Amino acid sequence: MEPTSRAPIVHRASFSELMAGQLHAILKLRSDVFVVEQACAYADIDGRDEEPATVHHWIEREGRIVSYGRTLAERDGVTRIGRVVTAADARGTGLAGALVTMLADGIEGVAVLNAQAHLRDWYARFGFEVDGPEFVEDGIAHLPMRRAARS
Repeated sequence: MEPTSRAPIVHRASFSELMAGQLHAILKLRSDVFVVEQACAYADIDGRDEEPATVHHWIEREGRIVSYGRTLAERDGVTRIGRVVTAADARGTGLAGALVTMLADGIEGVAVLNAQAHLRDWYARFGFEVDGPEFVEDGIAHLPMRRAARS
């Protein structure tokens, strides 16, 4: 295990830069949590992973991808953070927080995300505010959240 006093290394790559094994590990992690653990059958492979402006970000522990998120360029000029996920056995170790901090701090303009409603306060720690009414997606309550551009 990495020492907890050292900031984790966040890897990043475009779709074309991902190695087959990395892509497999990312898709497996997303499926393990979003589809199996949360019992939510949905189309995780949505076509956005391979968009030219999409960037995949992940943290590894002992050679295994344990936390992941992607950033997407939206048509209105904002950057969307999505698919933020951490393996069950790596939760509570600060990895997701380190990942979201890196993602949010790397966005110069407005950042948006759709948070699972129970994570509202957690995302607020990173400067995100609720930006619309709660909605249900794939049987799970979500909230649109936005963080203003940093000056």
